[in-house]
Amino acid sequence: MGEFELGRLAYLVILGAVLIVWFVIHHRETIGRTLQQAVAWGLIFLGVVAAFGLWGDIRQTVTQSQAVFEGPGRIEVPRARDGHYYLTLNVNGAPVRFVVDTGATDIVLSHDDADKIGLQLSDLAFVGRAMTANGEVRTAPVRLDSLSLGPIADTNVPAWINEGEMRNSLLGMSYLQRWEKIEISNGSLVLTR
Repeated sequence: MGEFELGRLAYLVILGAVLIVWFVIHHRETIGRTLQQAVAWGLIFLGVVAAFGLWGDIRQTVTQSQAVFEGPGRIEVPRARDGHYYLTLNVNGAPVRFVVDTGATDIVLSHDDADKIGLQLSDLAFVGRAMTANGEVRTAPVRLDSLSLGPIADTNVPAWINEGEMRNSLLGMSYLQRWEKIEISNGSLVLTR
């Protein structure tokens, strides 16, 4: 904290103390009831702040966000509120949430997801290069023993670990091309194999 921030903090503390003293003196006869009301309004304020801060998580929990298996070889994925399609696949036995990215050439795993499926970043050779929206990053090639989406499984699947920070792993065209038909219609992505 710099001097300017400390000065502002001191000013706010003094202002708050003055307001509290004024409040207590002004309402000394009905202090119990007034404190109850102040606590109630404080809790309402905290509830509104918490709901606003957690709205994205609440919305994702309430809305459908995973694939619906509509028969053998057909999967329908609803579009998320942010406009993307998300799929959770079992990778080497662990669930990994991917964003479906038709602009990505390959399957690209984040550091967290690589760790989740048992890959040690220190053991990887970051010899590849990829262009991303944030510029060029180094990548490490890996092979996924198993990759399954519901009843549909693939083995020995090539993928990459991105050395840069990623919020979600990417399910790129190298995986999507394994499907016979990819269709986007009425807010859903339909994969058919």
